[in-house]
Amino acid sequence: MKKLLVSLSVAAALFASAPVQAAEKLTVLLDWFTNPNHAPVITAQTLGFFEAEGLEVELIEPADPAMPPKLVAAGQGDIAISYQPTLHAHVEEGLPVSWVGTLVETPLNSLIVLKDGPIKELKDLKGKTIGFSVSGFEDAMLGQMLKSVGLSMDDVELVNVNFALSPALMSGQVDAVIGAYRNFELTQLEIEGKEGTAFFPEENGVPIFDELIYVVNKDQTDDPRFVKFLAAVEAATIYLTNHPEEAWNAFIEAYPHLNDELNKRAWADTLPRFAKRPGSLDEGRYQRFAEFMAEAGLISKVVPVDTYAVEIR
Repeated sequence: MKKLLVSLSVAAALFASAPVQAAEKLTVLLDWFTNPNHAPVITAQTLGFFEAEGLEVELIEPADPAMPPKLVAAGQGDIAISYQPTLHAHVEEGLPVSWVGTLVETPLNSLIVLKDGPIKELKDLKGKTIGFSVSGFEDAMLGQMLKSVGLSMDDVELVNVNFALSPALMSGQVDAVIGAYRNFELTQLEIEGKEGTAFFPEENGVPIFDELIYVVNKDQTDDPRFVKFLAAVEAATIYLTNHPEEAWNAFIEAYPHLNDELNKRAWADTLPRFAKRPGSLDEGRYQRFAEFMAEAGLISKVVPVDTYAVEIR
């Protein structure tokens, strides 16, 4: 027994004196301020999944939400969280970026009206006002939704309400809003004493798309850190799916200012939408959506999916 204790002491001393391999640093640029849409990444950070992969990850909120993919393209960040429609637009512009993974694998975007208002179905939008924040993709999405019920953009009036979607709808400034997130704005309306109804683009003529994705510099897709990153995010996604309350507690411990009813409910509402296999690519989905964007005039041509998306191993 004495010899065993001596051996264990020697082994412990040798382990303690061995050089510790430094964690590899990785910078992730968020698409927006930290929120429940980022739950897999936050869970990987707060509960040690990145650390287990030997990564030291820095999460950075953008001063300008349009900049993260551009900064990654310029070598001023490793990974950017972005949107599938934005990726197609950046490819059109010649920006050297590539998809390497998916964060939210369904649309969150929707058209929202007040439940007790005059709009019960999409065709009721004829002659009504619709608030929006960002033109371009939102216009194309709305146009396709209207087309699915025999209407056109000429049948509605668009009003730029900046990012005050819910206030504009609740105040009666507009009859509907496009670009509202079903996991946030619907709850926000309810908390404010109003109930909303969402019309989903993927159920009304718009091809399904990934809401949030991971993009990197096109020339850096072979970076081994990205394999570790996606492995950590996948493990974290499974964990928060199985243990949402524990993951939520870690989230609000790291970000106590987000501990409110809206974020707690958004956390639960977004859970089913996270990609359980973030590194798996659905080429057909990207091809169909690119064709939709070309038809809408948002891009001039459809290029092969493998020129802007790659599954890394």
